[in-house]
Amino acid sequence: MSLTGKASTTTRLRIGRSGLSWSKVLWTAIMLFFALATILPFLWMISTSFKTPAEVFQYPVRWIPEHWVLEHHYKVWFGEKSFLGYYINSLKIAVISTAGATFLSALAAYGFSRVEFKGRDALFVVYLSMMMIPPQVLFVPKFIMFNWVGIYNTHWALILPGLFTIFGVFLMRQFMIGIPKEISESAFIDGAGHLRIFMQLILPLAKPALATLAIIDFSWHWNDYENALVFLLDQKLFTVPLGLQNFILEFNIDYNGMMAATSAGIIPILILFLIGQKFIIQGVSSTAVKG
Repeated sequence: MSLTGKASTTTRLRIGRSGLSWSKVLWTAIMLFFALATILPFLWMISTSFKTPAEVFQYPVRWIPEHWVLEHHYKVWFGEKSFLGYYINSLKIAVISTAGATFLSALAAYGFSRVEFKGRDALFVVYLSMMMIPPQVLFVPKFIMFNWVGIYNTHWALILPGLFTIFGVFLMRQFMIGIPKEISESAFIDGAGHLRIFMQLILPLAKPALATLAIIDFSWHWNDYENALVFLLDQKLFTVPLGLQNFILEFNIDYNGMMAATSAGIIPILILFLIGQKFIIQGVSSTAVKG
């Protein structure tokens, strides 16, 4: 090959590399734009919680308050209608429901993925088809059943149905299918039963899926408004979403107080995500290594 040919080849390679780097820069800029567009409402929410009522609807938007007001946050925690009770109620419901749903989903997923029995796949398809039923359709049957059992207007009306999640079983089953069967088969040869295999082998390997399901399920129960509105009557039992109604006054809306309460309401979800993200990253990394 002549020197001219080598030079042209080198030039093409440089152009190709330059084009690849520019495409990465472009995609990074696009993702950054969407990330900022997503986070802007949260920034406005936090900023509004420290503003005066007159600054809420100022245009153009003043992102940094001219006068920082802590009164709204103080009112949320120590006011006449403190959010502390709502916080405790929401934590109680979300933690118990998430813990139970995560474990039961993993247990059911083990049966659908590791235990061989006749009609297993057909039963899973029927079970999965229940996701097509809108939850609102079940309000009346659940109301009648809860009233008959005696758990209406109690937290158990939200906790017991929350222990079972079709999506959680589907998510865990799809993850467990990817775990090599040789692991459980070798344990069977050594004399281990299904329960021991599930607790000591499958669950530790399923930490990424468990963390993902826990974050999704906790977020769902923490933000659940419809079920709490239908099945809770006593204000002492109200959750955070219902507590936000306290800021809707007779003639106006206390936007500052509502934004302060909402800012406080996202703290548990952020903490849970920060705790569980390392397991999710480990799962993605291990999957990439296997691939």
